[in-house]
Amino acid sequence: MKLHNLRPAKGAVHKEKRLGRGEASGKGGTSTKGNKGHQSRSGFKNKMAHEGGQMPIQRRVPKRGFKNFNRVEFKVFNLGQVDHLVEKYKITDFSLENLYANGLISQNDKVKLLGNGEIKSKVAFRVNAVSEKAKSAIEAAGGTVELVN
Repeated sequence: MKLHNLRPAKGAVHKEKRLGRGEASGKGGTSTKGNKGHQSRSGFKNKMAHEGGQMPIQRRVPKRGFKNFNRVEFKVFNLGQVDHLVEKYKITDFSLENLYANGLISQNDKVKLLGNGEIKSKVAFRVNAVSEKAKSAIEAAGGTVELVN
């Protein structure tokens, strides 16, 4: 094999379609663009979500509800989960820093404790919010609750 013998594989190279070069070429006249209309003209651009004159779906479907941008999203932990997490991760202080270090929350998450389940261990809590039921259960078990912002 020499450099002057090198050729592309058979069928790998195709001829360019020559459009608009007369009727005899088979691609003359309308140059494969169909007949008249704005799509056959030069400079045609199709707008996003254009459905050919049919009422677009974003206008057919009614608007519903709204998104409250003042909403505060909490990462929720129940007391039943807390006992399990304390045993698994050997946590004595249930704080945002410890939860983040163990990969349970992300950097900017806010944490709320809810009172579903029971807590047996004595744990100090430093969280953003806590329900009344959870607070009384924690204090009954000998733990403390501190709210942080």
